[in-house]
Amino acid sequence: MSNLHYILMIAVMIAITMSLRFLPFLIFGRSGKTPAYIEYLGRVLPYAIMGMLIVYCLRTTPVIAAPHGLPELISIAVVTGLQIWRRSTLISILCGTVCYMFLIQVIF
Repeated sequence: MSNLHYILMIAVMIAITMSLRFLPFLIFGRSGKTPAYIEYLGRVLPYAIMGMLIVYCLRTTPVIAAPHGLPELISIAVVTGLQIWRRSTLISILCGTVCYMFLIQVIF
C-alpha cells in the first residue's frame, strides 16, 4: 500500500472515532440529566450481555461425549461461587478461566 492509502486509512479511523465520541453529546445535548431509557439500558444490558456470552461459550459443549461438559460446569460453579463470595468480577473471571484451563489441560 502507498503512503496515501495509509494516510487515508488513519484519517477514516480518526473521523469514525471522533464521531463516536461526540455523537452522544450531539444526540442528548449538554443537559446534566441522562434520559430514563439510557439509565434503563445501563441497568439491563450488562446482564443480557453476560447471558448471551454464556450461551455463546456453551453452545458447542459436548454433553453426549466425555467429559460431558464437566469442566464447563465446574468452572461456572467456581465463577458463580467467587462472585457471590467476593463480589469481584475480575477475580471471578480470572479464577474461572484458570480453573477451566487447568481442568481441560491436566484433568480431562
